[in-house]
Amino acid sequence: MAISQWPMDERPREKLLIKGAEALSDAELLAIFLRTGCKGFTAVDLARQLLDNFGGLKPMLQASQTDFCLHKGLGSAKYAQLQAVLEMAKRHMFEQLSRGDALCSPAQTRQYLSSQLAGFPHEVFACLFLDNRNRVLAFEKMFYGTIDGASVYPREVVRMALKKNAAAVIFAHNHPSGVAEPSQADEQITKRLKDALALVDIRVLDHFVIGDEVVSFAERGLL
Repeated sequence: MAISQWPMDERPREKLLIKGAEALSDAELLAIFLRTGCKGFTAVDLARQLLDNFGGLKPMLQASQTDFCLHKGLGSAKYAQLQAVLEMAKRHMFEQLSRGDALCSPAQTRQYLSSQLAGFPHEVFACLFLDNRNRVLAFEKMFYGTIDGASVYPREVVRMALKKNAAAVIFAHNHPSGVAEPSQADEQITKRLKDALALVDIRVLDHFVIGDEVVSFAERGLL
């Protein structure tokens, strides 16, 4: 049965308008993005099949262009549209963080950093720079590494912090393995960075490790 023949409150687009996006399943949200199905499949059927093939929404969103385009109903145009949607979401979250208010929502910070760093096939080390009222000044991805680690240079972090006129900084890096447990090397580089920034009176507020979950150094008592 075509979606147009479904009851009004069961059609994904109408359901979203009536109940809000949070009321929709992953397949229903994806169906709105797909817009149409293919022969013998409604958009919802196709969405369910794609989610099953990819292993869920997260692997689909993180798929390379080549892998993405191998699946029925997808192609370069859909890949470009999806990347645009993801980038708009990241920018929206950054605007929420940097709207002039003091950074006071750990959950929002975790969500933003996770959106920026999750899914990379290699480690990426980034800094969130803050002013003396803990308002966000900038977010910078600073060091890129292999799947096992990234070379982090305290001098470069200090230089960038001074350039941004930052009074505080939050570090974040991802673990491509998905295991967010901080390593001994993570703890050592955090101490080196903290000591280097202290020389120029810049505070380190936290260091987040991004994996399948997000681990905070501050919450673990590691700072």
